[in-house]
Amino acid sequence: MILTVCLNPSTDVTIELDSLNIGKLNHVKNKTLSFTGKALNVAIGVARLKGKSYATGFMYNENGSLFEQALDREGVPSVFIWNKGRVRENYKFIDNKSMLTEVNDVGESISENKQEELLGLVASLSRTSDVVVISGSLPRGVESNYYKKLFDCVSQEKIKIADTEGARLLAALNSGVDLVKPNKDELQSTLKQEFKTTGDVLKGCYTLLDKGAKNVLLSLGKKGAIITNGSKNYYCKSINVAINSTVGAGDGMVAAAAMMLEQGASIKEVLRAGVAAGTATVTTFGQISFTKEKYDEIFSSLSVEEIK
Repeated sequence: MILTVCLNPSTDVTIELDSLNIGKLNHVKNKTLSFTGKALNVAIGVARLKGKSYATGFMYNENGSLFEQALDREGVPSVFIWNKGRVRENYKFIDNKSMLTEVNDVGESISENKQEELLGLVASLSRTSDVVVISGSLPRGVESNYYKKLFDCVSQEKIKIADTEGARLLAALNSGVDLVKPNKDELQSTLKQEFKTTGDVLKGCYTLLDKGAKNVLLSLGKKGAIITNGSKNYYCKSINVAINSTVGAGDGMVAAAAMMLEQGASIKEVLRAGVAAGTATVTTFGQISFTKEKYDEIFSSLSVEEIK
């Protein structure tokens, strides 16, 4: 089973426009609501791939039941640490060139007692899990080091995956993780460096390996992705598809990668699966995941090459 831990859920309001005209009237072409959070998206992605996932994390009293219902529809069981207030709302504006503009809300503050409750819950749930995924941002009142505390609750024989950036990612690395999945911008932001060449990017990945990651899966957007364990480096080029939205693509990558790691696959297959799921996700508008049929179609067409 794959346990996913969502610390900062959100209601994503995705709005499609012909163009986003700042300071002028805009007309909505399409609008969807998603009850989401990076780790919740991962849990749904695993379920779409016919795997077993379980969702936990922080949730809020006023509208949290909508998230439970969304997970139920996907066949994902869940249990949360409940808090007062409402889940935050994030707005994503997509124009006819697939340009994404985001406006993210700030969530309610989480007390220290609730933080301790989640640590205990993750420790308990992880005993019956093979993989633990912790991803996303943190709500107010929760320090970056909480990532390390959560991973420290998980026994060493479990597979640990972190998908975050900056101080949160560095905190996770201090606990030792099996896989991290930054994109290039997140890697640059975390290490406070700019990477222009493939060699530069790999050096940045090696830095994360030195800091405690066993594998780094680096998303390159529509160009595909790189994976490295320090000994072997591989690249998988994505295929050309109609991009309707990039929302949730990274979470799709993590879902597929988590399933491959759970099955004991090679890092080449982890990379191939991740690129297939990420690519399948961008073909959908206003949805946070992909269909298995689209994933299978793309997976079969991808190839992986070694970077010397």
